[in-house]
Amino acid sequence: MKISDKITDRLRALSDEKYADFHSKLIPGIPKERIIGVKIPLIRKLAAELSKEDTEEFLSRLPHDFYDENVLHSAILCGIKDYETALYETERFLPYIDNWAVCDTLSPKGFKKSPERLSEKIDLWIRSDHTYTVRFGIETLMRYFLDGERFDEKYLHTVASIRTDEYYVRMMQAWYMATALAKQWDCAVKILENNEMEIPTHNQTVKKARESFRITEERKEYLNTLKIKA
Repeated sequence: MKISDKITDRLRALSDEKYADFHSKLIPGIPKERIIGVKIPLIRKLAAELSKEDTEEFLSRLPHDFYDENVLHSAILCGIKDYETALYETERFLPYIDNWAVCDTLSPKGFKKSPERLSEKIDLWIRSDHTYTVRFGIETLMRYFLDGERFDEKYLHTVASIRTDEYYVRMMQAWYMATALAKQWDCAVKILENNEMEIPTHNQTVKKARESFRITEERKEYLNTLKIKA
């Protein structure tokens, strides 16, 4: 039996039918029969166990058959500390991510050590034709480039300039911009004042920002005046 098949069997042994039913409602577009139903803490625990084993055959066997295999794949990548290895494995995996949940769990430790080396890759990811590669690129900007010396106003304009009908890209744009309003108000609010985003993304940004605990009530009231009537 191949290692990947053994890993799938280990996932099946951790399955929870009720959780599978519940979770399937959160990730539309993924057939219920592709969801084994393993809770995230158990997947992370399994990923930690597998870090001591040879997982190359599993990581290279793409696309995976099950959603839970993709979550496990992401969890394994999160544990990779070497930057070059983390980047290689991430770029190998990105084209096969087919939902927001797997995308949003992907955050390799190797990126945290050298986030400044990611900037050129992020530019490429954001310009991808693949929905979840774009989403991952925006999320990586949000995670590493909204604080301190790594912040650059140009990234705000880059994210604002994205034009798409993809719901999960627009939601990440709005999440990024709302976070930018909390961390870099003076620069981020100009994006809204100048109407740089598409109307649905603009208004979703206002909504998310007004729900934030990190933005003052006074600023929330001002953001409310910036909503655009469709």
